[in-house]
Amino acid sequence: MSTSMPYVLILFYSRQGATRAMAEAMAAGVESESGIAARLRTVPPVSATCEAVDPEIPAEGAVYASLDDLRHCAGLAIGSPTRFGNMAAPLKHFLDGSSELWMNGALIDKPASAFTSTASLHGGQETTLMTMLVPLLHHGMVLSGLPYSETELFTTTTGGTPYGASHLAGQRSNRSLDEHERHLCMAQGKRLARLALALAPMREGS
Repeated sequence: MSTSMPYVLILFYSRQGATRAMAEAMAAGVESESGIAARLRTVPPVSATCEAVDPEIPAEGAVYASLDDLRHCAGLAIGSPTRFGNMAAPLKHFLDGSSELWMNGALIDKPASAFTSTASLHGGQETTLMTMLVPLLHHGMVLSGLPYSETELFTTTTGGTPYGASHLAGQRSNRSLDEHERHLCMAQGKRLARLALALAPMREGS
């Protein structure tokens, strides 16, 4: 059994920085709970040209995720901008490569959630979140959303859904997280951390 501190993997893809800002707020929520850490990881873009490659380490921000980051996490939050009501291809590409973990049951009974950012208010936030959760169900993960005890869900006029945190980035993708959106991201991270700690003994005893 590992003696290192458990962590919630916050795995995201971001083009303009909005989803990255959400991931950072979620990490702050995770780390507001004692005994658990947040691990921020991103994924490289994908290209239709097979020869196109990115550096192994991004020039800035979170490093690229490995399957071991996913394998050893105590909980998972995945984030993506919406692409026609679904997650962006780079994140889908990474998840499509996780069959080894599915075969070994590495993620069974670990809590998971999703978050997204859109340019327009009705740009597919909820369908993106719901479709992002589907592969996590296949992995046997325990899905966690945002309960209405987070009263910002009643008052937000931008992002925020019971299926996971969301953000309205605006047509130029330059709108910062507002107070409600940031609170909901942090609340989702905090809830995920608490669930990860609570579910760990069940997994260790199985």
